[in-house]
Amino acid sequence: MTGEEIFTVVRGIVLEVLPDLDPDSVKMLAQLGANSIDRLDVTLGAMEALRLRIPMTAFAGVSNLEGLVNVLLLHQGALAS
Repeated sequence: MTGEEIFTVVRGIVLEVLPDLDPDSVKMLAQLGANSIDRLDVTLGAMEALRLRIPMTAFAGVSNLEGLVNVLLLHQGALAS
């Protein structure tokens, strides 16, 4: 998958987890101001949707959607069983 395809999946998860967000505000460099539980829900939801298994430590320091997409892109060979 490309970064854009992964972003599309992540964007959909963000809008599920944070339904009150303006869809136009969900952009690659967006800092959504979500709490830690919402960020975890987005991360886990994206990994599930993409069928990836990635250690949570890989997401340390991720502060925006671009960082999340980059980690998912980097680990896309880590398929969940």
